[in-house]
Amino acid sequence: MTIDYKQAGVDVTAGNAAAKAYAPLAKATQDANVLAGLGGFAAAYRMPATANPVLLAATDGVGTKLLLAKELGVHDTIGIDLVAMVANDLLADGATPMFFLDYMATDKLDVDLASAVVAGIARGCQLAHLALIGGETAEMPGMYPAGHYDLAGFAVGYADAERVLPRSVAAGDVLLGLPSSGVHSNGFSLVRKLLAETDLGQTPLADGRDVAAALLTPTRIYADEMGALLQANLLHGAAHITGGGFTDNVPRMLPDDLAARIDARSWQWPELFRRLQAAGDISLPDMRQTFNLGMGMVLSVAAGDVDRVRALVPDAVQIGVVALREQGAAVVWEDE
Repeated sequence: MTIDYKQAGVDVTAGNAAAKAYAPLAKATQDANVLAGLGGFAAAYRMPATANPVLLAATDGVGTKLLLAKELGVHDTIGIDLVAMVANDLLADGATPMFFLDYMATDKLDVDLASAVVAGIARGCQLAHLALIGGETAEMPGMYPAGHYDLAGFAVGYADAERVLPRSVAAGDVLLGLPSSGVHSNGFSLVRKLLAETDLGQTPLADGRDVAAALLTPTRIYADEMGALLQANLLHGAAHITGGGFTDNVPRMLPDDLAARIDARSWQWPELFRRLQAAGDISLPDMRQTFNLGMGMVLSVAAGDVDRVRALVPDAVQIGVVALREQGAAVVWEDE
């Protein structure tokens, strides 16, 4: 009996068809610094000219938000989430994004589904000003349940070594929040449990959107806003509010002797977060350590620069200040 690779569960022809479908999607994201296109063993990217250059790299995935995308049959936006999670990390450290590579693994390759995912990745790269220069699609029968896939993204940016963030964060700095587009891509193990075991998804949001569909809203990419602020040299620090919420991410931009004093009255949580909290009777500390609560990026800026920042990013919201850290937490909430 003859057994070939296809009988073992790997369809090389489908893989080649997928690669062919990806090529124009990737090409639409590429700039003059890309020296080699998809199809080679590696891709090349010319380092932009900058003083004191340093490379910054980040990698991430989208977690169990993929399972909700599968459940709803929506695969053309999850790639935006993938790019956003990586690009926003780079931006928070002051990097100018350069290029992105993706990894998709599945039990059996569905060319149409994979092309929809990569189309979302390409769209995310355009929003983040990243060149999609390569990736890998792996068909691995037996590794994943039927119909499932996983994603990972990798990106590189550059900066002047003297302007990498955080730097010069000081007591008296103002904290500004940049609104999120929704839950972004964190906390979905809890979200999915609430959808399955409570009435969370049974009543539409006030704007008429289905709750589950609203939860799939792609993560906001802050490339244009952060790029303008970095170019104007207006940032002392930035925190991307991802896994760990405010509690774990804001301290990453703070020196050990400083704390973020956040005024909880300075913005109202979007309805989706209020519904999540009510559905699971989730404590306030857990909400603050799990979700972005409507603010996807927190900036530390000099008090005298707030008006200049707002001129460049009109939707920035003042949410607190940086203060000396007394004994206790690095993030202090003022609720009254």
